[in-house]
Amino acid sequence: MIYPSNFEQKIGFDQIRNLIKNKCLCALGEEKVDEMAFCYDFNTINTLLEQVTEFTQILNGENDFPDQNFFDLRSSLNRIKIEGMYMDESELFDLRRSLETIKDIIKYLNKSDDDEDIDNNPLYPHLTELSRDIIAFPQLISRINNILDKFGKIKDNASPQLLQIRRELSATAGSISRSLNSILRQAQSEGFVDKDVTPTMRDGRLVIPVAPGMKRKIRGIVHDESATGKTVFIEPAEVVEANNRIRELEGEERREIIRILTEFSKEIRPHIPAILVSYEFLAKIDFIRAKAIFCIEIKAGKPALENKQVIDWFDAIHPLLQMSLAKKKKKV
Repeated sequence: MIYPSNFEQKIGFDQIRNLIKNKCLCALGEEKVDEMAFCYDFNTINTLLEQVTEFTQILNGENDFPDQNFFDLRSSLNRIKIEGMYMDESELFDLRRSLETIKDIIKYLNKSDDDEDIDNNPLYPHLTELSRDIIAFPQLISRINNILDKFGKIKDNASPQLLQIRRELSATAGSISRSLNSILRQAQSEGFVDKDVTPTMRDGRLVIPVAPGMKRKIRGIVHDESATGKTVFIEPAEVVEANNRIRELEGEERREIIRILTEFSKEIRPHIPAILVSYEFLAKIDFIRAKAIFCIEIKAGKPALENKQVIDWFDAIHPLLQMSLAKKKKKV
């Protein structure tokens, strides 16, 4: 069958494509929507329709499908192919969550009514076929769990050096806090500082807010003043060295975090090709899910197919026309 050059435009194919794209969870699926085109192979068409049919069954059932954390980390993965490059904490956090989603999807699709015969009796055979040979990377997920906490922050014990640095940071910050509070209480008792004043942070250093007329009463460094000019921020001389040490430790902490991330990116590097294959699987799932949601919205079903050139439209409804008239509470 040969379609006229403007056939897609006439049937509103771009509008349908956009409607489906809006139901994707991330750029992975959206790209698959952009690639969507008419197909002329009977077996391929049947397989694609069966995938959507199976996913509509999932959505119409208990709908406990793992559709959280669809993240596209392809650009980050391609970037760290270069020696010395690394994923930052947020990228590693998203990588972990997306790999967990891929693992959960594979597990979901490989469940069966008969667990002893899963290979021959999958609940969703066409979707299960997509997951065949897809790697879930449980060991990589476990390694990331050793580095990041549940909020995506580097754990204190990600390395012995980091643990030592953070312990010293905590101890030094506590010492500064105690010294500042002591100085502040003394200044408040002598009337140099208001009773409700508390230490604050200015340019990364703990300071005491003081009225300009009292700034010479507290020995230290003036770091800043408020926009109104009614408050100056003094770093007492007693805590200057400790604040300097805090800055040094923060620099050491950041360098150690970068070292940890760089070393771990080396571990990821050999797995990048396989991870990208897993993301291709995630893209297909996102695409199929979006099509299934669209099908449910327009109450569409799989047509009866025959492997020959014949079309017999029976109760066929154009989805765009149906959606337009539904807004006016009319039927096609």
